[in-house]
Amino acid sequence: MPRLVTTVSEFRETLHAARRAGKTIGLVPTMGALHEGHLSLVRASRAECGFTAVTIYVNPTQFGPQEDFARYPRNLESDLALLSGQADVVFAPRDEEVYPPGYSTWVEVGSVAEPLEGVCRPGHFRGVATIVLKLFAMAWPDVAYFGQKDYQQALVVRRMAVDLNLPLAIRVCPIVREADGLAMSSRNRYLGPDERRRAAVLFHSLTQAADLVAQGETSAPRIIEAMRQTIQAAEPAQIDYVAIADPDTLEPLDTIRGRAVALLAVRIGKTRLIDNMILEPP
Repeated sequence: MPRLVTTVSEFRETLHAARRAGKTIGLVPTMGALHEGHLSLVRASRAECGFTAVTIYVNPTQFGPQEDFARYPRNLESDLALLSGQADVVFAPRDEEVYPPGYSTWVEVGSVAEPLEGVCRPGHFRGVATIVLKLFAMAWPDVAYFGQKDYQQALVVRRMAVDLNLPLAIRVCPIVREADGLAMSSRNRYLGPDERRRAAVLFHSLTQAADLVAQGETSAPRIIEAMRQTIQAAEPAQIDYVAIADPDTLEPLDTIRGRAVALLAVRIGKTRLIDNMILEPP
């Protein structure tokens, strides 16, 4: 089992010791309920860094009042078992360790945080940026690892790191998918058998978009409409958004002239799933 620490002081002391030993520090922030997607980030850190730290913390400030904070899956023992032989230290703090009494400081990231998830989940990225910056300040890693599945989140973190002159590299690793294409997510375990079958429509609609672009289609509205029709055929599925945007700014595109990203958020039953795919014109 990796070493488990629960206080900021223990976490810092552990990382200081590794740094004094000349090791580079890789940080993998997670909310637990680990799966192969998370483990791919841990392996990326192990390949590049001499010491890998994983954080497990279900951050309350990135959940809205009607969201799934209370039922978000938590199983620290299982997570630690998965990290055996993978992580050097696991930091699993209590809420009061992260947000002490009277806490009142927040990080607001600008335009890249405003569309899509920013509209659907007001305040979400304020919570994300705040906890990520706090973890960076606790660990001072050389490299931090995030997954492409949370595409907008990765852009938000990168923007924050650049704007605040943070002395670390941000690595965004590829999406890990199930055999039918569904992006691995801790929330997938909410899905019942029929919902799990229907959830594959997210990947099908994204590959449809990629195929259309590869065939020379340049109209983003036409591609979006085709994606929406595919998703709606798997009803009941509620679309929060389907978008095609600039991959760096998330500005919506009308005409695809170069590299773009398709992003979507869909509710299958009561479970909200997100996914994305890079679109490469011929």
